[in-house]
Amino acid sequence: MLTEYLEKAMKHAVYEEMEECGFFGHIRELKGPWAQGASKEECQADLRQVLEEWLVLALREDEELPEIEGVSLNFGGKRWTKRLAVAS
Repeated sequence: MLTEYLEKAMKHAVYEEMEECGFFGHIRELKGPWAQGASKEECQADLRQVLEEWLVLALREDEELPEIEGVSLNFGGKRWTKRLAVAS
């Protein structure tokens, strides 16, 4: 489910070419994850890594995440956090 959410979120990524510093990327539905890179491909790879780390932190903190293309990671309570703690 986490992989599916990640993949769908990355489909919503927006990249902008900056005048002097390559590319900037973010996902409009999510407040927080963004990345920069010399090329669009580098920016995309960095954004994916940032998104993975951001999602783990958001889930550990039990933050509510927006549903993306019908995929939700909101289970309510501490159930997801306990799963992450066991997997660590």
